[in-house]
Amino acid sequence: MTAPADDHLGFASDDDAPIPYMARTREYYLAIGYDTPYRWAHYTSAPFQPLKKPLAQSRVAIITTAAPFDPAKGDQGPGAKYNGGAKFYQVYDGDTSKTHDLRISHIAYDRVHTTAEDSGTWFPLPQLNRLAAAKRIGEVAPRFFGAPTNRSQRVTLETDAPEVLARCRADNVDAAVLVPNCPVCHQTVSLVARHLEANGISTVVMGCAKDIVEHAAVPRFLFSDFPLGNSAGKPHDAESQTFTLELALKVLESAPGPQTTVQSPLRWSTDASWKRDYNNVAQMAPEELARRRREFDAQKAIARGLRDSAA
Repeated sequence: MTAPADDHLGFASDDDAPIPYMARTREYYLAIGYDTPYRWAHYTSAPFQPLKKPLAQSRVAIITTAAPFDPAKGDQGPGAKYNGGAKFYQVYDGDTSKTHDLRISHIAYDRVHTTAEDSGTWFPLPQLNRLAAAKRIGEVAPRFFGAPTNRSQRVTLETDAPEVLARCRADNVDAAVLVPNCPVCHQTVSLVARHLEANGISTVVMGCAKDIVEHAAVPRFLFSDFPLGNSAGKPHDAESQTFTLELALKVLESAPGPQTTVQSPLRWSTDASWKRDYNNVAQMAPEELARRRREFDAQKAIARGLRDSAA
């Protein structure tokens, strides 16, 4: 006897599983000539701070890895190539009563399957303001905070996370929603979330890189199985963005303990083949890998100059 074909059993395709970003990234950098594998932050437990007051009475902040648009820093528009010149290296903040133009050209979001046209997919401030007006949350914190996407975990842990905490405390923040974009962004906000939580501020991470966030062991995580750059919902889809933020707030309210992951039921597409593409060396010709090595070296040189000047 032979087993029936998988499609007769109603199984999903093998592609329809969360993308293994840590493995893909390791294989990608090895393929373009970097022999030392990156060691991702790994914890097996997480701090946990229950909300100190009902969400309808809480002051909520957004923490983002997006960068303020600066016309002097090259192309940062929809579909722009990776732009290391648009990176930032110190925590910044912005007035939440104003409109902000934040971009993600400086990080490795999924440029094949999304174009970064709608900032609502990575910076849900308008949605959070709407929820404050509806009394779903007490109020939006007076400032949002930008966390640098830093491969150095030591810098994130010893410099950036304490600075975000200090600013949250200055603003009397009760809870924070953290919204990453690229693979390293997911690690960065995970480390920041852990630091905030250990110091009395409740957090929820909204993200698309499940393996990276769970490897770092965060208190609460809303996983959306979308291409990187869409942690806050689908582009030009207000219903999706509203649902995603509301679900994140429900996780913030109801998580029974640390390392709670909830997966959004929303799907990017009925065809899961998009998950094959991100940094998948099995689908890249040697010429493409060589071109990417040249581009990566050039961007590293740009970033090094910016980092040195910011020091």
